Amino acid sequence: MVFNGFTNEDFDVFAVDGLDERMSAIKATIRPKLEELGEHFSAYLAEKTNEEIHYHVAKHARRKVNPPADTWVAFANSKRGYKKLPHFQIGLFGTHVFVWFAVIYESPVKEELGKTFKAEIDDIYNKIPGSFHWSVDHTKPETLQHNNISKEDLDKMFDRLTNVKKAELLCGVCLLPDDKTVQSGEAFIKKVEETFTTLLPLYETAQKIYLQEA
Repeated sequence: MVFNGFTNEDFDVFAVDGLDERMSAIKATIRPKLEELGEHFSAYLAEKTNEEIHYHVAKHARRKVNPPADTWVAFANSKRGYKKLPHFQIGLFGTHVFVWFAVIYESPVKEELGKTFKAEIDDIYNKIPGSFHWSVDHTKPETLQHNNISKEDLDKMFDRLTNVKKAELLCGVCLLPDDKTVQSGEAFIKKVEETFTTLLPLYETAQKIYLQEA
C-alpha cells in the first residue's frame, strides 16, 4: 500500500463553497485516499476481529443543498452497510483527522451497550489513553479529551447512550493538520493501527451485544 498522508489541500476542501463544487473536490482529492485506507484497514481489522470486514466510503448521497462538513471511510462486518453496526471510522473535518470506534444513532444496541459500559466504567476509564477523545455526535467536530473528563462525565455519556433515542458514542483520536503523523503516510498507518488495537475491546463488547440482540 502507498499512502502519502493528508495535506493542506485535503483540509482546504471543506472551505469550498457549494454542494457540487465541494463534492467534486472531495471526490478528486480525499476519496482516493479513503479508498486506499479502506483496503488496508479492512484487511487489518479482519485479522484483528476474526470477522469479514468491509469498508464503506461516505458518498453523501442524501445531501441536496448543504455541502458536507466532513467525510470518512467506515469499517463494519457487513457489506450492506455500517450505520446500525458497531464500527470503526477514519475521516476528516476541515479542522482535524478523526479515527473512531463508533456507535451512532441508528444502532439498535445503544441502550444495552450504555448499560454494559456503565458497569465496566472503571476498566474503560483507566484503560483509555489520556490523549484519546470522546464524541457524542459524529456530525460535529467538537470532542472531549479523555484526560480532561472525570469518571462522572463518562458515566453521563453512557447514561445518555442508554436513555436518549438519538444518542451516539465515539471514542478514538483526533489529529491536527500540522501533526507530522497526519502528513506521513507510514506514521499515520501505524498510528491508526495502534488506535484500532486500543479500541478493540470496546468494539468486541458492542459486537457481542449486537449478536445477542440480533
